[in-house]
Amino acid sequence: MSLQWTAVATFLYAEVFAVLLLCIPFISPKRWQKIFKSRLVELVVTYGNTFFVVLIVILVLLVIDAVREIRKYDDVTEKVNLQNNPGAVEHFHMKLFRAQRNLYIAGFSLLLSFLLRRLVTLISQQATLLASNEAFKKQAESASEAAKKYMEENDQLKKEAAGGVKLDGKDAEVKVEEENRSLKADLQSLKDKLAVNKQKLEKAENEALAMRKQSEGLTKEYDRLLEEHAKLQAAVDGPTDKKEE
Repeated sequence: MSLQWTAVATFLYAEVFAVLLLCIPFISPKRWQKIFKSRLVELVVTYGNTFFVVLIVILVLLVIDAVREIRKYDDVTEKVNLQNNPGAVEHFHMKLFRAQRNLYIAGFSLLLSFLLRRLVTLISQQATLLASNEAFKKQAESASEAAKKYMEENDQLKKEAAGGVKLDGKDAEVKVEEENRSLKADLQSLKDKLAVNKQKLEKAENEALAMRKQSEGLTKEYDRLLEEHAKLQAAVDGPTDKKEE
């Protein structure tokens, strides 16, 4: 394997490891968010978009090169005289196998690059929604306690107003009722916001779960291709070793 394809294969292994690491269930999105917000990661993210674009361009060029090599060695019978040079067939098959292997490596690297970027985005969004949900929940609880307190004061003022019907007492009762309505409206608004954030959180969790399942499927497919690669390599190396003997 040449140096460039060794580098691409190493990058692919690193991507698979990163995807599996992000899919670990006992690491919460909040902890990942703290890691993403660290100085080192923020420094990398500063140049991340440029690096990502350059990486995608390189991988696309490698995929195109692998496809070109496959088409080059696709039809052996048209390019090799089997009667005069029977050993060249094995050579062409080996070249074709290497081109197909390179296509798998570059293609999966390209696919996992997009998958890894999307997975990090979903985890960050999920952590933000969790923090927002907790903040709205605490705000709703404090508003509910304040509303209960004002309602108790309102009941007390109503009892005092019931003892003597005076204009000042009526004005105070009207004022308390207006404050009560305002607090109820604020409480209802907070409850609505909390419900909206819960829906967003459920949506983000569903998307993250779908991405995790997709990454697991890609990992299984990659393992299957590695097994096929080992079998084909053994099939190609077997005749070559016999000829050398």
